[in-house]
Amino acid sequence: MDRVKDKVALVTGARRGLGAAIASMLAREGAKVVLSDRKADGSQEVLEAIAKEGGEASFITLDVTSPESWDAAIAEITQRNGGLDILVNNAGVGAGKNIEEVTLDDWRWVMGINLEGTMLGTQRAIAAMKTRGGGSIVNISSIEGLVGDSRMVAYDASKAGIVLLSRSAALHCAANHYNIRVNTVHPGFIDTKMVRGFLANIAEDGDAKAAREALEARHPLGHLGTPDDVAYAVLYLASDESKFATGSEMVVDGGYTAQ
Repeated sequence: MDRVKDKVALVTGARRGLGAAIASMLAREGAKVVLSDRKADGSQEVLEAIAKEGGEASFITLDVTSPESWDAAIAEITQRNGGLDILVNNAGVGAGKNIEEVTLDDWRWVMGINLEGTMLGTQRAIAAMKTRGGGSIVNISSIEGLVGDSRMVAYDASKAGIVLLSRSAALHCAANHYNIRVNTVHPGFIDTKMVRGFLANIAEDGDAKAAREALEARHPLGHLGTPDDVAYAVLYLASDESKFATGSEMVVDGGYTAQ
C-alpha cells in the first residue's frame, strides 16, 4: 500500500478499459488521481468506484490532440493540486486496416491521438515536473510497437513511434538533470472492449468465441491479460521503486513476443 502516496497523477483516456484500471490502481496506492478524457461519459462510475475504495480522484476534460487543451489541463491540475508528479499517456485508438486499405484520414486520426497526443503530454508534463523537482512519465505503447501486424499499419507505426519518442525524452531529461523518468509499457492482448471489438472483426463466420480461443492459444500462458496486469506495471514505473529505470520498455503480454 501507499506506493505512490500523495503523488499527483494524471491518466489520459481514463474513463474505461486500461485507463480506468490504471487510475484505480494508482488511487488505491495513495495517489491523488486526475482522470481525463475527451468526454465525460462513464467517468462518474470510475470516480465512484475509486471513492468507494477510499481513494481520491477527480475528472477533467482533455483533448490530447490539442496543445491548448493540454495547457489548460496542466494549469488546472497545478492550481488544484500544487503540481504534477505522474503522467500516464494512455489515450489511444486503432484502425484495423492494412497498408493497402488505410486512408490518409485514418492515418492522421490514429497518429494525432496516439503519437502526437503522447508527444504533447510528455512535453507539457516535463515543463510542469522540472519545476517540482522531478516525476515519472509512463507512455502506453503496445506489443504492436515492437512487432508488426499486417492488419494495423497506422496503429503499429504510432505505437512504435512512442518508443523512440520516449527514449529521446528520457535522455533529454537525464542530460538536463530534471529527475524525470520516461518509460513505456507494452500491453499484449488484454481483455478490454477494444480487443473484444478486434476479435469480432476478425472472427470467421461471426464466431467470436473461436477467434478468442485461437488468440489465447497464441499466448504461452494460455490466456489474455487483464487490465490490472498492465496497471501493476504502470504502478511500478510511476513509483520511486523504479528510480533507476528510464528510457526502457516493459512488456506485459503473456509471453506473446518471446516466441
